[in-house]
Amino acid sequence: MRLGAISLLSLLASLAVAACGDESDGASTGAGGAGGAGGATTTTTSTTGTSTTATTSSSSSSSSSSTGSTGGGGEGGAGGGVPLDGYGALSGTCGEIDLEDLLSDQPQTVDNEIDFTSRPAFDEMLLSAGSLEMIADGNLGGSSLYSEVFAYEVLHRCEGAELLKTEGEINYTGPGKRTDILLEIDGERVGVSVVRAMSFPEGAPYPVDQALGVLEGKLDDILQSSALVAPEDAWPKQILAVLAQTPDHAAAIASAYTMIDPATKADTIVYVTVTEGDDAFIYYNQ
Repeated sequence: MRLGAISLLSLLASLAVAACGDESDGASTGAGGAGGAGGATTTTTSTTGTSTTATTSSSSSSSSSSTGSTGGGGEGGAGGGVPLDGYGALSGTCGEIDLEDLLSDQPQTVDNEIDFTSRPAFDEMLLSAGSLEMIADGNLGGSSLYSEVFAYEVLHRCEGAELLKTEGEINYTGPGKRTDILLEIDGERVGVSVVRAMSFPEGAPYPVDQALGVLEGKLDDILQSSALVAPEDAWPKQILAVLAQTPDHAAAIASAYTMIDPATKADTIVYVTVTEGDDAFIYYNQ
């Protein structure tokens, strides 16, 4: 399946609806909702595994269909559309990335949401094995460990990603910018860089010009780390995983993306996940 770039105008429109509190089937829709060309799948899965809802829409037709099933999410991951169970309820575009996308030379966008509302208190033992390894290994500094962990959690649960190497284990040919995680999706290595679209202090505005600086800086870093990665760890494509504090933060990122030079976007997949509920531990703790 070829992953087309999701219309940013559609993304902004759906974010506006989400910000107004519109809900469907009891699950809030975050950045983008149903979207993506070529049969994008919108899904919601509960941490408790009590229900799973999937809605599929195709860019080649204006019609859509919705099916619901009861039971644990269980099987899912790459291409399946239904995310694996885990900490936080995932909704939005899921199961979109496959080998063709990873080998494409075109920039692409994906958006979804993870909601921690009514979840148990955060406990690292609720995470996947890959996330526990990331926590044990740590990162190369800064306060972004949990954002990197949840970027991995979303990619693992939605896209079937498996951890190959943590930040300090990736090999490079020289000093310079580094990538946060090395994953495997659909049998191919994928570098993942992570950034938070957040306000500091909490509740402060997040204007588009701030989002533009964040996005341009990280996309430029990706070009540099891709050029420096050693052959044994080299990837054909990177994902920039953006953890967005609110739908408004995601909207600012979407607007900023339209202003970035195509050479800087290069062939990166920008993967925006809005966090909802009790998410302060991602932005202000570690």
